[in-house]
Parts: sequence; C-alpha cells; structure tokens
Amino acid sequence: MTDFTPMLSTLGGVMIGLAVAGLYFFNGKFLGVSGIMAAVLGTDHAGRRWRLTFIAGLLAGGALLLAFHPAALSTPSPYSIPVLVVAGLLVGYGSSMGKGCTSGHGICGLSRFSARSLVATGVFMAAGFATVYVTRHLLSGVLS
Repeated sequence: MTDFTPMLSTLGGVMIGLAVAGLYFFNGKFLGVSGIMAAVLGTDHAGRRWRLTFIAGLLAGGALLLAFHPAALSTPSPYSIPVLVVAGLLVGYGSSMGKGCTSGHGICGLSRFSARSLVATGVFMAAGFATVYVTRHLLSGVLS
C-alpha cells in the first residue's frame, strides 16, 4: 500500500472517535469489538439488541464500501483459506487472553489512561511487527 491519504485517514479516525463517544454517551458502554461479539455469542441476553445492531453496522459498512468502491476490496489475500482461518482463531484467542482487542484497549483504554491498555497495546503492536517480519521474510514461500 503506497497511497498516502491524510484526509480520508483523518475522516476515518473522526468516525471511529464519534462511534466510541456515541456508544459511551448514549449507552454507557466502552467500544470493544471482541467483547461485543463475545456477549452476542454468550448465553446472557441482556443488551444483545444493541450489540447485534452494532455488528450489523460493521457489516453494513463493509457492504457499502464494496458497493461504492469495490476496488478497495478487490485484492485477494495472498494466503490460503486454512491459514486465514487459523489466523482468525488465533486473533480471537489472543483477544480473550488479553481481556480485549485492539479497538477496546487501543482506542478506548488509552483514552481513559488505562495502564493495562497501555501494556496491551504495546504487546499488540510488538506482536504485529514480529508477525509481519516472520510472514514476509522468514515464511514467505511456506504460507502462500
């Protein structure tokens, strides 16, 4: 990816900030996608409606992007379906183990000056850097 789009990036950041602030202001809840999804899949039905609405909004955003700007999603992943499934399961497990995901810790936790979120975000970033290095430089021929 070589396109530098500061205006679109800023707009995206503002929209995320508004979503976080809106959810907290109107619902008293912190935005963490893994927690929202875990609650939807769990047995406690309290608050399930707003969580399902939130997830539907995420999916609708992707559908709108595909409808109005299909080139944004036209590049297929260079990895096989089994590799992507394992990666998704590892992300879910890591979110559970870390008591939250990047959206919960990195956006909401850091804005609340949470020490736990600061550590978690540092670990997420370091793991991401290491994963990119390993997959692009050490395993590039194995995973494709």
